[in-house]
Amino acid sequence: MPNSGTLSFPKLALELVEDLSPEDKGFLRLVRRKYRISYPDGSLSAPFVYDAIDRAAVDAVVIAAHFVDAHGARCVFLRSALRPPLTMRDSARTPLPDEARDGALWELPAGLVEPSERGLEGVTGAARRELREEMGFSVPLESLRPLGPSTFPAPGFVAERHFFFEVEVDPSTREEPTLDGSALERFGVVVDIRLDQALELCRDGVIEDSKTELALRRLAERLA
Repeated sequence: MPNSGTLSFPKLALELVEDLSPEDKGFLRLVRRKYRISYPDGSLSAPFVYDAIDRAAVDAVVIAAHFVDAHGARCVFLRSALRPPLTMRDSARTPLPDEARDGALWELPAGLVEPSERGLEGVTGAARRELREEMGFSVPLESLRPLGPSTFPAPGFVAERHFFFEVEVDPSTREEPTLDGSALERFGVVVDIRLDQALELCRDGVIEDSKTELALRRLAERLA
């Protein structure tokens, strides 16, 4: 068992046996590979096939834009997001009774890091761009501050890594978001809400996006 707060991962080695991925030039690419595992005792598993997905821009940024209102309360900006996989979610396959799904989520602004955006400056630049596109704020690069370590939101099927940022903004400087041309972003709504209320909505299951809840909790912890 780990001692003194340390974690000791078992010595497992993943070996690629064969790449069976189909040719596909879509936004998402199916990655189908045959692996086997080398165990600590020197034995090998039988070969097995594992499916995952990949894309050219695999990582993403998440930005918590916040300000203090006239009453001294810390507020954050959220944006409405329509997510087709949720709209098409099959309620007959849910293990628990599920409410009707319309694909609607409230999220912090987020977006992909382009392959050319390298290093901390590149990732921060991606956060600045996405904040402008989705929220309408133009901020200096140095005003964006990393908000804790990056995380893997769905490591079972995609290697996407989320990089978190926070930035204090002036609500009076917000302009119309430039958007990215996606049909899903048209008529999206930007709202501001008190940070404590946003966290309460997370606890109540109204805000269901996990990256948003994580960033909000980190922001509240930093500002405490």
